[in-house]
Amino acid sequence: MIEVRGLVKTFGLTPVLRGLDLNVARGEFVALLGPNGSGKTTLLRILGALSRPTQGIVRIGGWDLPAEADYVRRQLGVVSHLPLLYDMLTAEENLLFFARLYDLPPETRREQIDMLLNRVGLRRRARDVVRTFSRGMQQRLAIARAILHDPAVLLLDEPYTGLDQDAAALLDDLLREVAIAGRTVIMTTHDLRRGHALADRVAVLSRGKIALDVPTAEIAADDLPRLYADATGAATTR
Repeated sequence: MIEVRGLVKTFGLTPVLRGLDLNVARGEFVALLGPNGSGKTTLLRILGALSRPTQGIVRIGGWDLPAEADYVRRQLGVVSHLPLLYDMLTAEENLLFFARLYDLPPETRREQIDMLLNRVGLRRRARDVVRTFSRGMQQRLAIARAILHDPAVLLLDEPYTGLDQDAAALLDDLLREVAIAGRTVIMTTHDLRRGHALADRVAVLSRGKIALDVPTAEIAADDLPRLYADATGAATTR
């Protein structure tokens, strides 16, 4: 579903991604780990058609980036550590706005939105403006927005940032549902244990390349911090 070969991204004279290779099968959930500055967000921005690669091949669903970015965007749902919602609109109005952008059939929009708001635990707050929502509630609404058009690929950039324990647990459940539904998922996170618990594979990014790529079934959660440290040269206790 996702094919990346020889990906290079530079900003001026500064290289961020240095010949990165990554393949993700349809329906696979990959946790992308790595220290700050390793290139995780840059990679997701390129996959999300928000940034152009300097060099290399990037394909999603058989479409090439950046040449066929319009086709790729139709397949994507994106969630970042920033909710990217309209805080003066209600939860329902936010989803209606994006339903129109995604060209969802008018006759099914309301039903789909009601179902999603219920799924993320926000049905009772559907007509409250987003600026009154907690950080966790905003992130749940952002997840609903990202899967509103039933995308084949979900890109998650540090979606747990700022969430309390209860909100993080609810997001865990939502992401498990998303994975069971057969979507292809790439999630960046600094939480090694959560990445191991949710994903089919963990890929560790270090100095602009994949330094470790292993199925979670083949490693114990307790071994991941050591493997991460070996791959990155960075100490971690998580």
